[in-house]
Amino acid sequence: MKFLTDEKLVIVGAGGMIGSNMVQSALMLGLTPNICLYDIFEPGVHGVYEEMCHCAFPGANLSYTVDPEVAFTGAKYIISSGGAPRKDGMTREDLLVGNCKIAAEFGDNIKKYCPDVKHVVVIFNPADVTALTALIHSGLKPNQLTSLAALDSTRLQEALAAEFGVQQDKVLGAHTYGGHGEQMAVFASKVTVDGKTLAELGMTAERLAEIRKITTQGGSNIIKLRGRSSFQSPAYQAVKMIEGAMGGEPFTLPAGCYVNCDKCGYKNVMMAMPTVIDETGVHFTAPEGTAEEMAGLQASYEHLQAMRDEIISLGIIPAVADWATENPNL
Repeated sequence: MKFLTDEKLVIVGAGGMIGSNMVQSALMLGLTPNICLYDIFEPGVHGVYEEMCHCAFPGANLSYTVDPEVAFTGAKYIISSGGAPRKDGMTREDLLVGNCKIAAEFGDNIKKYCPDVKHVVVIFNPADVTALTALIHSGLKPNQLTSLAALDSTRLQEALAAEFGVQQDKVLGAHTYGGHGEQMAVFASKVTVDGKTLAELGMTAERLAEIRKITTQGGSNIIKLRGRSSFQSPAYQAVKMIEGAMGGEPFTLPAGCYVNCDKCGYKNVMMAMPTVIDETGVHFTAPEGTAEEMAGLQASYEHLQAMRDEIISLGIIPAVADWATENPNL
């Protein structure tokens, strides 16, 4: 089997459902044969390792460990789903404090054991703030670390495809920006469905508002339907993100990235933007939308600031003015 690279990929939280799906997706897409499965729960990660071995992927060189030094040493790419999952009735924000503490330790491990890592993807909730925490603690450059945001856009795409009875890939330009969660900003003004705009298709403002609600509730709906939070879709999208960073097909769905941009008015947060992830890292441009969409993005940005300031108040990350002391790249 031909692989994109032979460099080491670490899957953090590999004993869980998202982690195990990421391992399988990475092997099926032929990203690298050298994958280390890391988790703090030995029976779980051991079991996933055994199952992946039973798949008998040609050329695979798998390992597993509960030791962070063993896992992170020599890593060139990392995807982390190593936080607590969301349960029914919980918002992503309910996980803020505990998962940000996990993210701080995750960043510290990167700085200690693999400071020359090339790209890191953080996907555990609330992903915008856990990723920011990991970035500050890791010492990495901003373009080297991204967070999962694409699911909000694919959920919007799915809802519009169902609305108009078309194949999902016929819906283009369906994007969400800002926070990954119910405070996301839904941008639909540039959407086309099989080549036609929403206005040409006669979508009313009232129905679009309902579609927005369906999109923002997409994650909680999965919990209601399946009794647990999403695992297949975040696993696949996260692996596609790291594929872009490895030099494979560039990842062009919105990704969470560090934004400190005077021109666009968003500073010192991780947030979903129009992005491309390729082998040089993540690159973003400023979103463009209607006045209503831009107002929604501003509200989402302010929500991200509030969550950031809460973890600053708890001492999980330092005050913004002191970030460069922790990470000279910020």
